[in-house]
Order: sequence, then structure tokens, then C-alpha cells
Amino acid sequence: MKRRAFITVLGGAAAWPLTARAQPAGKVARIGFLGATSLAGYGARVEGLRAGLRELGYIEGRNLVLEYRWAEGNYQRLPALAAELIRSNVDVIVTHGTPAALAAKQATASIPIVVGIIGDPVASGVVGSVVRPGGNITGSSFFSPELDAKRIELLKEAMPQLTRVASLLNSNNPVYDGPQGHAPERMAQSLGLHLQRFGVRATNELEGAFENMQRQGMQAVSVTDDALLQSNIAVIAALANKARLLSIGSKELAQAGAIIGYGIDFVAAMRRAAVFVDKILKGGKPADLPIEQASKFEFVLNLKGARALGLELPTAILLRADEVIE
Repeated sequence: MKRRAFITVLGGAAAWPLTARAQPAGKVARIGFLGATSLAGYGARVEGLRAGLRELGYIEGRNLVLEYRWAEGNYQRLPALAAELIRSNVDVIVTHGTPAALAAKQATASIPIVVGIIGDPVASGVVGSVVRPGGNITGSSFFSPELDAKRIELLKEAMPQLTRVASLLNSNNPVYDGPQGHAPERMAQSLGLHLQRFGVRATNELEGAFENMQRQGMQAVSVTDDALLQSNIAVIAALANKARLLSIGSKELAQAGAIIGYGIDFVAAMRRAAVFVDKILKGGKPADLPIEQASKFEFVLNLKGARALGLELPTAILLRADEVIE
């Protein structure tokens, strides 16, 4: 049941337009979408982008062409796919996440790039500043390091006797190699927890990772917001429950049957990306469009999943939930 209505608002975002603004007659916008995973795993977020463009007057087949390139979870393919989009003469490239954003940045310094959502664009070297991005890149960020750390704190609050936590991540994502990628470890240390990383590089490695978590005596798992993992969220929720682990990740993770979801509305973020695209097509420069930062986070608890694992969540944490799945 819904505890209270929740609307994701991205910091600094202007209000959505009340009426669609049509493109100049005869002008066709060519938008390239560089996807780190697949349409099957990222479909809802892509539809968010398409819906946002429709609201702004961009109609596919009339004044809009969308070119898609999908890496199918193989991040090594991203540079070549970005080059393909550039050769197809797109006006703007839309992408998501650190690996794809870096690939797009390395591929072009002239074609505008909108990163629909990214963890920490400054720390990862995508832009120099959130206020003045410079270059040809803008978009939205969601404080990924701080979010990952907060999830560890919520796990401890949900299970006070917790001592051993797994962090599930994509080993091919460079964001976890930098200082920002170690925020969860610092939080775990402050709470007296042992946190261990379990990396995967492909979907077929997920089952083995959870089997390894069981062998290592993990009690809980925090799932990072890497694109590969998010496109397999239902599989991950099922594996976490099978391994009888208290789990936390994006709100979609809890909605898929795991226990705790804490994060932003990714579909709304991609919908917001359409506003950046519109501004650029109307003459705006990415260098002058500040990176918007998420200001609202949704907290979802799945009591059905918790009961299946024999877990009783503390009342204090239940009262703070935006959504409780019974």
C-alpha cells in the first residue's frame, strides 16, 4: 500500500511544460541513444525518455528519429557503438551511467551529450563541475557514493544483529575503482560491519556470485545501481531471496520481490533528460546547463519478502517507508 504520494523531483528542475512545444516545421531531430545494456532490460527507462520527448512536441516518424545502440551488458562495446552513432549524424546523444558516459565523451567533443542519470559525474571525470559542466556534456546525477553508503546504514537498522554484508557490483564499471566507490566500505567500518565485494561481469555470473555469498557467510547484500545489474533486477531479487539474504538496492529491487528499496525514480530521471535534449535542440549549450542533482529518494519495503525469509523489520523503519508491499 502507498504510505504517501511520492513525486520524484530533480534538484533545480523547472516545472514540466503544460503544453507541448512543436519543433519548427520541417525540422527532424535525430537523437542517438547509447545503451549499456539492452532494450529488454532498460525498456521502462527508455519509454520515460520517449514520453518526455512527446510531451515536448517531438513525435517519432514526424519530427523525431531515435537511433539506438545497445552494448548488451558488454561495456567494452560502448566506444564502437558511440562511434556508430556519431557516423549516423545524430544531433544529440543520450546515454546513462558512468561507462557509457565516458565512452560517449571519448568519442566526441562536438556532438552534445545528455547523460540521463549518472552516479557522480565529477569524481568519474565525465564533467569538471556540476554547476559549470563545460564541454559538451550535461544531465542528471544521483549521488551514487552517498546512496550506496546510506543503503549499508539502512541494512544495519533493519537487522541490528547484522555483521557481514555483501556488495554486488559490476567489475567492469570503473566507478568502483575510485575513491567514490569505497563509500560503502567506510560506512560499514563505522558501523562495525564486515563488507565484502562480489563482482560480476555478465548475467551468467550472478548465480555463482550469490552461491559464493552463502559460502562466505554473508547475511545481507547491497545491490549497486550499475546498468547491467539494474537490467537483471528480477533475477537478482530471486537469487537474494533464494540465498536467504536481507537485500537492498533500487526501489525496483523491492518491487521485484527483494526486501528494501532506496533510491531515485530512474524512469522520471530519463523523462527529465528530454528537457535537456529540447534545450539543446533549441540552441542551448551543454556547457551552460548545470548538472541537476536528485533531491528526492523513495524508500520501499517488501513485507511479503521479509516474512518469507522470517525477518521482522523494526517498527521505526516501517514508519519511514514511502511504500510498503504487503
